[in-house]
Amino acid sequence: MTNLMLSWRQAALLALGCGVAGTVLVYAGHAPLVWRWALHAGQFLREAGVVTGLYALWQLAGNLASGGFHEAITHAWWIWDTERALRLPSELDVQGLLLPHPLLSEIANLYYATMHFGMLIAMLVWLFVRHRDGYQAVRNAMAASTAICLLISFIPVAPPRFLPGAGIADLAARYGESVYGLVGSNAGADQLSAMPSVHVAWSILVAWAVITTARGRWPWRWLILLHPAVTVFVVVGTGNHYWADAIVAAAIDAAVISAQSLLTRRLRPLRVPVQAAEPAPTAAARARPGNVATP
Repeated sequence: MTNLMLSWRQAALLALGCGVAGTVLVYAGHAPLVWRWALHAGQFLREAGVVTGLYALWQLAGNLASGGFHEAITHAWWIWDTERALRLPSELDVQGLLLPHPLLSEIANLYYATMHFGMLIAMLVWLFVRHRDGYQAVRNAMAASTAICLLISFIPVAPPRFLPGAGIADLAARYGESVYGLVGSNAGADQLSAMPSVHVAWSILVAWAVITTARGRWPWRWLILLHPAVTVFVVVGTGNHYWADAIVAAAIDAAVISAQSLLTRRLRPLRVPVQAAEPAPTAAARARPGNVATP
């Protein structure tokens, strides 16, 4: 499968272009003779530049995070053995549900390659256009959780499909749908950063944003929970992540959302302007005709 993901250089140039074009349109939108759409388009482009810039940093950090292959295999075996000691289901059992079905396997590979970023962008655009008041909190949570994931990923961890003797197949490579290059090359995303799963972290944030923002008589918004559920199934079944990768990603999201909520509650009183006390009337004002003096 052709890797459609932008490199960090391409993303950085796109972010710069969006930022410059957005700033120009915002200033033009304030002019009296320019259509008001320029202001809205400029705001959208500037925000697109911010998100694309964050994506560029993610790609750059992924390239810098690649560590030694043997060290990554050692860490991977430790995770594998710990999961077995905790009696977590084997990743082999999940992949066993996909292997006998070529079409289902290809769908899972496609979902892994496209839906994590596609759903995230669709959610951010929906929030920016329809629910602007809730956009900033979601974007900040996405940036914080992604940054924490990237810091952890500097510890190299090989994906399950790299474990010798574990029996995990590289499902994407089997059907020619892999978006990764060879180990040690600069093609594709870094393959030795399995812990934690950014795919899972983003899918949970998408579900959280939709559930807390969307409104309706029938709770259709709860169907979005299928996205993180399918994402966990896909990342494990394709041999790209462990259960532990998904668990740590969910814990990071929970910590970021909780910290952001606490910080918002603490800062809210500071943002409410204090109403100035009405000055007491002077003796001259009380003596004016029409004013009733109080005993």
